[in-house]
Amino acid sequence: MPANRLTAREYAFLGLGVLFWAGFVILLGKDTSWDFRNYHWYAPYALLNHRMAMDVVVAHQASYYNPYLDIPFYWLATHTRAWIALGVLGAAQGANMVPLYLIARAALRVKASPSDIKIMAGALSLLGMVGALTLTEFGTTYYDNVMSVLVLSGLAILVLHRDALRQGPLKKTAAISAAAGLMTGMAMGLKLPEMPFCVGFAAALVALGGSWKHQLTRLAVGGIAGVIGVLIFSAPWMLYIYELTGNPLFPYFNDYWKSPLALEAPYRDLRFVPTHFWRQLFFPILFTLDWHVADDLGFQDIRVMLAYLLVIAAAIVWMFKRESRDSLIEKRSVAILFAFFAASYFAWLKFFAIYRYIILYEMLAPLLIIAAVGLLPLTRRSRYLILGGLCAACLLVARSDFLERAPVEDPYVQAALPPIPHPDKTMVVMTGDAPMGFIATTLPPQIPVLRIDGWMVQPRDGTRMTKDMMHRVATHLALGGDLYLIADAGDMGRARDALADYRLAIRWPECQQFDTNLIGTYQWCPLAKKS
Repeated sequence: MPANRLTAREYAFLGLGVLFWAGFVILLGKDTSWDFRNYHWYAPYALLNHRMAMDVVVAHQASYYNPYLDIPFYWLATHTRAWIALGVLGAAQGANMVPLYLIARAALRVKASPSDIKIMAGALSLLGMVGALTLTEFGTTYYDNVMSVLVLSGLAILVLHRDALRQGPLKKTAAISAAAGLMTGMAMGLKLPEMPFCVGFAAALVALGGSWKHQLTRLAVGGIAGVIGVLIFSAPWMLYIYELTGNPLFPYFNDYWKSPLALEAPYRDLRFVPTHFWRQLFFPILFTLDWHVADDLGFQDIRVMLAYLLVIAAAIVWMFKRESRDSLIEKRSVAILFAFFAASYFAWLKFFAIYRYIILYEMLAPLLIIAAVGLLPLTRRSRYLILGGLCAACLLVARSDFLERAPVEDPYVQAALPPIPHPDKTMVVMTGDAPMGFIATTLPPQIPVLRIDGWMVQPRDGTRMTKDMMHRVATHLALGGDLYLIADAGDMGRARDALADYRLAIRWPECQQFDTNLIGTYQWCPLAKKS
């Protein structure tokens, strides 16, 4: 195995790779995805400008998501140039190359010189970066491919230090487990859908084997560090939201927490979670054939399906001790990778089943495929031919549906809103499901924004949140304040119906259409009390 210390050429390769992805994102342009327009820009704005108690559900359920992950990009985009913010985002996403390279470099067991192994590891790290949805998410603020840097780094620590974790001094075992656990926990703390990878991390710790003392030390210290990582980035926000709403995960699991502000419902997105055994068993095949099965973002890629099928086949061969004695990946590394993949996949399938949450598997799939094929009881030549064919198939079949991007210009977000004559006594309401959180950030800061109709609330839902908004609107009008509507230009029928429940009418002749520097066309309409 090559020494863990990197050479100057390796640093240059990884550095240039990260710079390439930074430039790639700048060339793509600004993210105009639904989620960015809904909450990834609005959430940090709302936190930093103390609007959480002033505005109401501007970004639907996402109004209450943990915004800490969005703050760095928002700060860069509002305090520097747009291309700088995009470049830093691209570099962070491109940094996945580093743990992928380190894992491959430490685990490969091919008959080649150390320099050739490094070249192969570099090729695998690049191959891991060109999955269909991985490419689509470059430059977007979904952050699945940013959290993957933390998770893959934790996994890389386990692979690089597998011997010390298995049989080294217990203090060293504890220190390494703590570092890896902290990174994995931090990912979940920043984005709760990373939870399945914490399950996978625990399984990987078990797969390392060793004495019961080493097992117990790894699990205890790694688990405690993981919990600390989660709490660092989620506990302050959960406590704040609990004080604000009575539910630390508001509005999710409100059937348990029973916050009076919302319905007693789970509010979870269960559209993709398979419930029947055969659908669960063949789910990777199903979402490979039709991406609608597991995501709202279009893609075509066979690599995760291949990894899933081959890992099952290799695990069965290994279980019956029929595996090749000349594996292509060191076997303890194989155990770590297989355990991580299997456990995290099962947790993901049960709780989310949304493909973009496992974009990390696209990156890890080339290594998983090599590890699986390497265990098959075939000649080395046959396994090389199979891997060559599978690699070519992955590259040829993959298709990325790149999201529409906007030009790289400053300011980062801008809306051509009409002049507002009395901002100090103005209130804005929003209606419909369209993502309009980013527009709220362009209004004068003294104007409260209430989404009276959308995914989370509707005028007739009977929640306290709706009753409070009705009272605020009525009081505002009674005090002689100005009231305006912002709605998607194609959704004015729904706006009229929602406003009727608030006893409000649109002053149609005075409506003005406006656009933004991202995407979409919207209506700005003054409202009057309905007689």
